[in-house]
This record gives sequence, C-alpha cells and structure tokens, in this order.
Amino acid sequence: MRAFVLTAVGRYEVQEVPVPVPAPGEVVVDVERVGLCGTDIEFFTGEMAYLHQGHSSYPMRLGHEWAGRVAAVGAGVDAAWTGRRVMGDTMLGCGTCRRCHRGHQHVCDKRQEVGVRDGRPGALAEQLAIPVSSLHVLPDTVDAALGALVEPGGNALRAAQAAELQPGDRTLVLGPGTIGLLVAMFARAVGAEVHLMGKTDDSLTFARALGFDHVWRQDTLPDLPFDAVIDASNAAHLPSLALDLVEPGGRVVYIGLAGEPSRIDTRTLALKDVTAVGILSASPGLDATIHAYAEKVVDPRPLVAATVGLEQAGRVLAGWRPPHAGPGPKIHVDPRPSFEVKVP
Repeated sequence: MRAFVLTAVGRYEVQEVPVPVPAPGEVVVDVERVGLCGTDIEFFTGEMAYLHQGHSSYPMRLGHEWAGRVAAVGAGVDAAWTGRRVMGDTMLGCGTCRRCHRGHQHVCDKRQEVGVRDGRPGALAEQLAIPVSSLHVLPDTVDAALGALVEPGGNALRAAQAAELQPGDRTLVLGPGTIGLLVAMFARAVGAEVHLMGKTDDSLTFARALGFDHVWRQDTLPDLPFDAVIDASNAAHLPSLALDLVEPGGRVVYIGLAGEPSRIDTRTLALKDVTAVGILSASPGLDATIHAYAEKVVDPRPLVAATVGLEQAGRVLAGWRPPHAGPGPKIHVDPRPSFEVKVP
C-alpha cells in the first residue's frame, strides 16, 4: 500500500510499504481522511521536542487526526467491528500502570502515540493497524471530514470545559488557529461571550466570518474583565499575558505549546487566586466531541480549507497552500487511491 513517510528533516516520500496485519486485539482500518496539524509541521521542520528527547525518530509515518472504516479484525476482536466507521484515540497507554488504571492513559509514561511516537505508525497511508480499545464509533451524521476533526475537537472541548464557563461569562481565546477556533465554538455553545486575539488579518477576518464579533490584535484588545483566558497559541509570551488578563478568581487554561520555554509568575497566580489548568490530549473528550458534532452543537466544517491527496501532503507541511483552498486553517488528506486532486 502507499504511505507518506517523513525520512528526515524536510524530506519525505510516498512509499510502497507492507499492508498491515492486525495483531491480537487490533483492527485494520481503511483510512478515509487525515488532518494535518502543527505537530506534524514540527516533525517536518525538526522542531518537535520528541525528536530531541528520544521518543520519535526518522523515518516516521505521521497522521494522528483520522477517520475510516474497519476492514479486518485480529484475534480476540469481535467480528462485528468489521465495516464500522470509526476514529481512534491518539494516546495508547500500557494498560497496566497506575495512571492507566485511573483512566489517565493519555499521560502514561509508556504510552504510544499514533503517528507521533516511535512504535505506532500514523494514518497517512491507505490502511492503519490500531488497537480496538482505542476506537470510537462514528454515527451516520458524522462523516469522514468531521471524524478527522474529532481529535482536535476533543482537545478544544476539554480546554473549554476546563475554563468552567457559565452563560454570560466572558472568555478570551488567544490564537485563532484550528484549536483556538474550536475552543471558541465550544465556549459559544455554552452561552459565553467569546473574544479572540490573533495577529494576522486573514485569521481575524475568518474568525469574524464564523460569527465571532469580538476579535482583536494584542494592541487593540479592550480593557475588559475576562472570567477565563484560554491560551491556544504557540507564542512563548502569551501564557504570561493570559495570567495578566484574567480576572482575579478566574481560570487560565493552557493548551498551546511554544517552541521554547514559556514562563508565568506564580506570585501573580497566587495573589489573584487564579486556577491554572494544562490540557494534553483529546482522550477524555472524544465521545463528547462526537456527540457535539452529531447533534450540531458545533459545526467545525468551515475550518477545513481543502482536501488533498497523499502525494500533496509533503508540500502542505512545507507551507504550500492549495490554490483551491478556502480560508480555514485546516488541510485534510484523503489517502485512498480513488481520490484525485489536480493541483499545479
């Protein structure tokens, strides 16, 4: 089968690789849609911390935001899984440690991460082998495009929930990228007054097109009390700004990661009696995200600017934007041989 393989920093190939065979407890999925995200770009550029910590190495197969249909099952797996439309958790805990037993497999020290850490190839291929325990069934109202948005949506949902917003609360989301916009959508769905802060005209214009009227640059941000501030950016200075901007007694949520250390003054945290929450992984929020999409609580479809074939994935990671792309921040890949896209 064809698979997209990152062979070194900035280097990639679409290779013919062996078709996966499901091990006991696993299934093989026909992949229908894969989202490219900032983590994938960091692997492409060589900036991703896991490369320097020994968790990941080249060659590697990316792809952790995916949806597809079960094609085959391994020993011990109910044959009824065959044909089901699914997406899967990125974080695969060892299943035996204290954290896994407490339902925190996404922070298991021995975890695998699909398409991220060594040992578990990602979904940028025609097929993917994955433990059945990581699967989440997609209802008919959640198609492949929405299915591939469940993983980023789960991260965003957890961030919005961590802010503990009530109807009428005012929240500020820093960074109107895919995660930031999804956070804003979930915050709006509970009745919060949502403000977004970004740095480019295109991103702010797109946020307005999604119905968010309160969009700002840092130098135009109004002097308002924010009950919660959610940092969904990759800027090292914004975690500190989030703490400065939040109301005393409020909450700051950190889901964005900078490429260098970002610091906050814990004296400010204590003196303002602020609660700070860090979010890693969509794992605990996947089912709720699928439900929100199925019930149209939020509609993330406008975030997908274009869908390309497997052969164009490397160009997208290198910064190329398809000429037919819409204004959204997310690019999807359809790795199926039947999918064709004609681009220059």
